[in-house]
Amino acid sequence: MAQTRSVALGRADAPTISYGVPMGRPPVLSFLGAAGTVTGSRFLLETDGGRVLVDCGLFQGLRELRRRNWAPFPVDPSSIDGVVLTHAHVDHCGYLPALVRDGFSGPIVSTPTTAELARIVLMDAAHLQEEEAAYANSKGFSKHRPALPLYTSEDAAAALERFRPAEYATRAEVAPGIEAELVPAGHIVGSASALVTVDGESGRRLFFSGDVGQPHHPVLRPPATPPDADVIVTESTYGNRTHEPATGALERMADAIAQTARRGGTVVIPSFAVDRTEVLLMALGELVRAGRVPRLPIYADSPMALAVLDVYRRAIERGEPDVALTGGSDPFDAAGELHELHTPEESRSLNELGFPSVIISASGMATGGRVLHHLARCLPDSRCTIILPGYQAEGTRGRQLAEGVRAVKMLGQYVPVRARVVMVDAFSAHADANELVAWLKPVAPPAACYVVHGEQKSSEALAERLGDELGWNSVVPTLGERVRVDRLQ
Repeated sequence: MAQTRSVALGRADAPTISYGVPMGRPPVLSFLGAAGTVTGSRFLLETDGGRVLVDCGLFQGLRELRRRNWAPFPVDPSSIDGVVLTHAHVDHCGYLPALVRDGFSGPIVSTPTTAELARIVLMDAAHLQEEEAAYANSKGFSKHRPALPLYTSEDAAAALERFRPAEYATRAEVAPGIEAELVPAGHIVGSASALVTVDGESGRRLFFSGDVGQPHHPVLRPPATPPDADVIVTESTYGNRTHEPATGALERMADAIAQTARRGGTVVIPSFAVDRTEVLLMALGELVRAGRVPRLPIYADSPMALAVLDVYRRAIERGEPDVALTGGSDPFDAAGELHELHTPEESRSLNELGFPSVIISASGMATGGRVLHHLARCLPDSRCTIILPGYQAEGTRGRQLAEGVRAVKMLGQYVPVRARVVMVDAFSAHADANELVAWLKPVAPPAACYVVHGEQKSSEALAERLGDELGWNSVVPTLGERVRVDRLQ
């Protein structure tokens, strides 16, 4: 591992509290989210000196999962000394505004680029919740009177004040006796895995994978090799699957776009604003330049995605440590067909399109955002195609479309599905099962490996492989479970 230096990160005064670990006892790790599900990443580390939360995400997907966002946080937020944030996807950072509103006043440690992206993501999430609550109230289809947002823009702004950026390979004090070191994860720009050390080198070492990227990303360097640790907590989004070869996936996407253009239809691609949109734009440019799809206008209709696009451009220009590309011509508009739509009026103008086109819009699993209006218009039209470019979580509209439903509920009504729906799984920002096992293979067997951030079958499959192939003590924890952190002998 690279040489490191120490940086102390201060925190605001907090009330005296009684921690859950008696003096001299081993640390305890609690799984407050992403256990048996792929969302809501929240892992609480308690020592006799402090409490640190690794990630603080929103639950997404099934209604029973989303309801957890409204439940009181399992521990008093004011008793948490610090947060380590691996990256800026909403299922890892999206609960931070509520945590701060309810009393958390410590540092939020992340890479500088993650802090930059989190400003976009959290403000957008707050605005979207405020907007959806207002829309539900105006249309009267909410069960709640009145419908309220989970948190407000003011709450998100307060959370952003708590960020304390730390560079890769830099040890940052998060709480008394607890330090974190971030290493590149290759998932999105600025993403990290976190090595959390308790009581210095002689204490416990816990390694949290965050979300791990594929080894071949068009913008980012491969994930850093994990360090040895007493306990490893690894994601398992694709724990029971492998990605299809990129060449085959690109060919299917090219065929779908070309056929839709011949029918005179529109291609709608629900896409995550962070990383997915950037990778899709690069792939579309490649297909156009190669003559594999006709030259069509490409509309990026997501203010959040466009703001993130600029973060990626700046990261490339600065030569950030996790970025493989170098500065030069715009890699996201290589075909010269990109149209960036910022305002609601520009978005609504797409309703009047009388020619084939490609629309990329958030959100990536069709859970909200402008893409819902494009889907509502295009799903009933058999000339159109919906391309789903990656994993769709259980309970989302994207998952329903992937499973072939004949009608999907959105904006308070059911919309018939007559458009063609195409799954293209080559654009995932997650390592697949084989890639995760290969990534972890160089690591000495930990005392325990906890497999999280995956649907139950996916986590169980990866845990079994780690046991069979690497000889690890691998466990799929349950929500709310608490485990002792033992030292690797």
